[in-house]
Amino acid sequence: MTTPRDLLIVAMDMESSHPVEQGDLSLALAGAEVIDLLGAQVIRLDGDHIVPGDQPALADHLLDEAAASLVREAPYESVADWLWRRGRGLSAAYQAALEAEGQLIRQPRRGISFRSGQLVLVDSPARRQAADRWASDEPVLVTLAEAVGVRGKRTGDSPDVADDTVATVLAAVNDTLVELAAVRQRRSIEDAAFDNIWRGGAG
Repeated sequence: MTTPRDLLIVAMDMESSHPVEQGDLSLALAGAEVIDLLGAQVIRLDGDHIVPGDQPALADHLLDEAAASLVREAPYESVADWLWRRGRGLSAAYQAALEAEGQLIRQPRRGISFRSGQLVLVDSPARRQAADRWASDEPVLVTLAEAVGVRGKRTGDSPDVADDTVATVLAAVNDTLVELAAVRQRRSIEDAAFDNIWRGGAG
């Protein structure tokens, strides 16, 4: 299994107590991909820019897809730009992959319904591995999961990440999540202001 898959499984397992925004999760999954590609020595970081190397075949097709989509010409792509580009709809892509592999199933709805049931995790070796990694407080997984709110509000006592390049990626994930939250808040304020104007005009 990979860090993105483990992150998705942990987020889904904990979702009943702490719902996770799909946009936040997508950005974190893109960050997890960078970390796994670093670990596989498919890329290196030059400052905060992703420099691709050779592209060996990876065991995971989504990581293969991520490696294939890297910008391969200087000045290369910053980690933040990668997160925004690669992260678009990425949580749905990972959910679809797990569903195709039988890791997720759709829970049937009661009665007659034209809508599909909710996706739920099956008991599988992959789920147990993700749970073990989470229970052991593996620093990268815990930091990414806490960044998207899996444990609710961050406590500030996440385990330290020793690798500077990995820490750079995690910092970029945090920055993009803060930026996304600011965009959401701005849109919410604009929508509320529009509603007030509309109500005032209608009255």
